[in-house]
Amino acid sequence: MRSRLRSWRAAVALVAIIVAGTWGAFLGVWHLQGRASLLDRAEGPMTDWRLLIAGERPAPEGIVIVAIDDETVRRVGSHPLPRALLAELVNRLTESAAKAIALDMLFLDPGPADADAQLAKAIRHARAVIGAVALFPRGDAFSDTSLGSGLSLALPLAERIVTPVSPIAEAGEIGLVNISADHGGTPRYIPLLIRSGVELLPCFALRASAVAMGDPEIERNAIRVGAAESAIDIGYHLPLRFYGPRGTIPTISAQTILDGGGLDAVRGRIVVVGATAIGTADTFATAFDPLFPGVEVEATALTHLVTGGGLIRDLATRRIDLAASMILPILTVLALSLRRISLGIALSFVPLVIWLILVIFAFTRNYWFAMALPLAATLPVGLLFGSLRLWLEQRSKQRMRRQREAFRRFQSPAIADTIATNPRFLLEPVEQNAAILFVDLSGFTGLSEQLGAQRTRNFLKEFHSIIEDEALRSNGYVESFMGDGAMLVFGLPAPRADDAARAIKAALSLARALKVWIGHLTLPEGYVLGMRIGVHHGAVVLSRLGAETHQHITATGDVVNVASRLLAVGKERRVEIVFSGDVVTAASASPDLLRSFEGPQEVQIRGRAKQLAIWLGTLDRSEQVEDVINVNVGR
Repeated sequence: MRSRLRSWRAAVALVAIIVAGTWGAFLGVWHLQGRASLLDRAEGPMTDWRLLIAGERPAPEGIVIVAIDDETVRRVGSHPLPRALLAELVNRLTESAAKAIALDMLFLDPGPADADAQLAKAIRHARAVIGAVALFPRGDAFSDTSLGSGLSLALPLAERIVTPVSPIAEAGEIGLVNISADHGGTPRYIPLLIRSGVELLPCFALRASAVAMGDPEIERNAIRVGAAESAIDIGYHLPLRFYGPRGTIPTISAQTILDGGGLDAVRGRIVVVGATAIGTADTFATAFDPLFPGVEVEATALTHLVTGGGLIRDLATRRIDLAASMILPILTVLALSLRRISLGIALSFVPLVIWLILVIFAFTRNYWFAMALPLAATLPVGLLFGSLRLWLEQRSKQRMRRQREAFRRFQSPAIADTIATNPRFLLEPVEQNAAILFVDLSGFTGLSEQLGAQRTRNFLKEFHSIIEDEALRSNGYVESFMGDGAMLVFGLPAPRADDAARAIKAALSLARALKVWIGHLTLPEGYVLGMRIGVHHGAVVLSRLGAETHQHITATGDVVNVASRLLAVGKERRVEIVFSGDVVTAASASPDLLRSFEGPQEVQIRGRAKQLAIWLGTLDRSEQVEDVINVNVGR
């Protein structure tokens, strides 16, 4: 039964492991391919939590934002700024030897011709980049694009590109200002390269880094700008890691530059020009700031490219995510498969908790591993298999409880419980002291002929119930029922100091109960029932007897034989109860007990060379003796 149960549990666990691994692989492959899913909605907030845990960082040097802020708008009196004024701003930045100037603006509508020409001239004489925007169809669209040297990338495919008006568009380099945000509107990526038809355009930050640092080296999973290397995610997207709230990247008011100040702060640096004034700028919610200017998003991406300090999320990290989404559910199933379900439930959380701790620690080192994916792969599996395991465990307990209750119909509760917890109980014989009690009825053989089969069965059932009840009260073990008799053992499942005393008490209580029962029986005329009880104490051999498929626990030895012979002594002496001197001595019986019986007397027991001391008693002469025994039981 146990081996069959173990095999069944192993089969269920194996199926659960296969299902868990398949479920994790399904989610992980979806993640590995970069497909959008509901998990992205959960991953965004979890990424923000990790950002807050990792904390703010100082932005690396080399990038400066020149902000068209509230002061600039107030002084000028309008927004957007006149293009002639922007031309003056670009000229001042060029004169201050800015390394590159990136104008995070969309000049989509024509202005005054002379102002447009003036701005175009300023841009043409500067190392400048101006913004454009890509328009995409509904849903994600990617196109495999060959970049030469055997390198092919799946890049975002735009419907069209909206560029600045002429002559501004021809004056400088063009970069796309598109930002990839999650469902909550938080910027997560910058698409570095976008394809539109046969045209391939870089993003605003990549174009600015190229103007300042030279052409980048494009690799399959990374991009190198100068000495800095940045990990690139699917679709050639650059992951964003914000340094802090707005203003973390050094920021100077455009009005300060126009007034002739702050020029030293921009000398030799890449300058990003954009709007930050309230109500005039595009803003995004980030973990550090609910109103984070779009120009600082672009500056953050540019900083990543030229310093290499962005998040590391690429094909390698996604493969680790895939492995975790398969391994964690399997480990959870293995934990829940332990025989002790309570221990399994406690251990089932450990792999996932360890992963989450490692993921948080890795994020402080800029490695962006998934949190939502392993949770989605593990929790449903754990809940479903854990619930199934608890249900099956409950069913197993109910089945075992029914089996134990059925087993108790053939064994005493103490022995049944012992065997259930220790199946090897008495596989090897054990010699120990025990008290043996035999009881039988006199006059039953002739009575059974008159009663018939059904009434005889009912009669014996009542008789055996009285014996079993007394055995339970006295912590004795009914070794066997023998028709109109029974054998009880006091010393199972383990010997106790008061075995002999309990056997004497059981004999007296049993005699009284049987006397009352017999007195209430309606017997055929001429039939008289009586009882005899014999009790002995000494060394016995306790063991299992029978074949491998049918065994019973029994006591053997001279003590058992002598106890059964005491019934014959009781019949010869016409008494109901016969105690051996050994059981009286072992029970530490008081003189009051000895005065209530006749003895000690020496008798010859059939089959023994030596005589045996015995004590003889009947129920009516033992009424006061039970009180004495009650005091001595348990010594």
